[in-house]
Amino acid sequence: MLWRLLVTSITPYWRLLVGVIVFQCAQAIVNLYLPTLNADIIDNGVATGDTGYIWRMGGWMLVLSFVGIACTITAVYFGAKIAMRVGRDLRGDIFGRVATFSEAEVQRFGAPSLITRSTNDVQQVQMLVLMTCTLLMTTPFTLIGGVVLALQQDVELSLIMAVAIPVLLIIVSLIVWRMVPHFRRMQVRIDGINRVLREQLTGIRVVRAFVREGVEDQRFGDANALVTESALKAGRLMSAMFPLVLLIVNLSSAAVIWFGSYRIDAGEMQVGALTAFLSYLIQILFSVMMATFLFVLVPRAAVSADRITEVLETESSVRREASAATVPGTGEVVFENVTFTYPGAEQPVLADISFTASRGTTTAIIGSTGAGKSTLVNLIPRLYDATAGDVRVGGVNVREADPESLWSRIGVVPQRPYLFAGTVASNLRYGREDATDDELWDALRIAQGEDFVRAMPQQLDTPVAQGGTTVSGGQRQRLSIARALVRQPDVLIFDDSFSALDTATDARLRAALGREIEDATIIVVAQRVSSIVDADQILVMEDGRIVARGTHAELLESSETYQEIVSTQLRAEEVAG
Repeated sequence: MLWRLLVTSITPYWRLLVGVIVFQCAQAIVNLYLPTLNADIIDNGVATGDTGYIWRMGGWMLVLSFVGIACTITAVYFGAKIAMRVGRDLRGDIFGRVATFSEAEVQRFGAPSLITRSTNDVQQVQMLVLMTCTLLMTTPFTLIGGVVLALQQDVELSLIMAVAIPVLLIIVSLIVWRMVPHFRRMQVRIDGINRVLREQLTGIRVVRAFVREGVEDQRFGDANALVTESALKAGRLMSAMFPLVLLIVNLSSAAVIWFGSYRIDAGEMQVGALTAFLSYLIQILFSVMMATFLFVLVPRAAVSADRITEVLETESSVRREASAATVPGTGEVVFENVTFTYPGAEQPVLADISFTASRGTTTAIIGSTGAGKSTLVNLIPRLYDATAGDVRVGGVNVREADPESLWSRIGVVPQRPYLFAGTVASNLRYGREDATDDELWDALRIAQGEDFVRAMPQQLDTPVAQGGTTVSGGQRQRLSIARALVRQPDVLIFDDSFSALDTATDARLRAALGREIEDATIIVVAQRVSSIVDADQILVMEDGRIVARGTHAELLESSETYQEIVSTQLRAEEVAG
């Protein structure tokens, strides 16, 4: 997975990669040539006392050193550009893929895991690319060139390299092999930390209301301890790697000096050649050691690449057909023998649902908690696909509809309203970017939000914090309703959207909708009977089935379930009315 992901990600930047290879090769050539010059200075300058030769060759070494530095800087610059662009592309690809997911895929991965995959996991792959371009590229040039030049200096001493390099590779391979499981567990446990932290931040009011700060501290501490445990186990293995590498480097250097001194004493080798050979040996072993640092990153990056690829290769269960149809603006919504079962569940949440919501009418859905009301309306914008039966909008089966065309016809006010960081105007224009200020005020007037927005210091330009935390729950709900109205949809869905409104505001809002929104198909999920008494048809749901349907007056006479709901909510005078 890692190799395939890297090839796919780096291929668009092959020109930069060629630049990295060229300049890293040039740097390696310069570094390998310097010990030969140094040996030449020792043998032909220092040994003979030729100061002029020492100055000339020393100056040449200085020039080559500056060339090597320039090559290194250029290669690192190109490598950094590749790594940053790969990270950018991977984050964009993950975000784009997640944006196509249905609710089923989002719930399967979970928000904490998706956040980790688009941040920490991408960072691991990005770091591997950077280290590869800045460290690993020089290793093959240094290794091959160093071995060749070392053999030119002395063949017999090269036997030391034949022992040291394989031993070094075996030790590194064993350590890396032991580290992989720890890094895999670490990434999963980072998901756990994100999940706990996200729950604590989202539910901070509940935590404080029930005085559970200590419990939440313990939960976070436990999740943190698991990550620490994995990190320490991997860190201990990592900490053992470099001392072992340095031990082999130092033992090899000592062996070269030991056996080289005998060869010099026997006249079989010059001092300069020994110095050059020792430099080549150190360069070779240190290049291998630097590569080991890269190999430390490989296991974690491989785990991260698997997790990234899993997201990128996951297809949405809500698929777009090749011959997708455009949804006409009739607004009619039809459910025909619809059954829906959540993935992995044994029993269906909805069973044999059939009804028609015509244009210009209001269809209300009421029932006890867990009756399947929200699930039913989620099938209309195709957040899920029905397990059986057909859902049609404008006469087109939603499975065969073009998603963009379908969503453009629907406005949804969710059960839990959410506002984005920005201004009041930017949140309202989320429904339609080209909406004018007058259209925004019209939507606010219908949603009963005009008064409090005009009372704000900057009115439409008033800043809104992430999640709408700078406004009250009722104001957040009305802004969410106005955002849907700005869209001017053919189908308007209110998923228990009036629960945060007081009775008077609820009544004014429903009256305004009746006057202003005449052509749209309105579907209302409600808990309060007072919110739906004027609906053209009311669907009473129980255990995922429609057990009764009709107007408010008809259901009062024919449905015991509806009568029970009404009797628990309305005073006797309201029931009679």
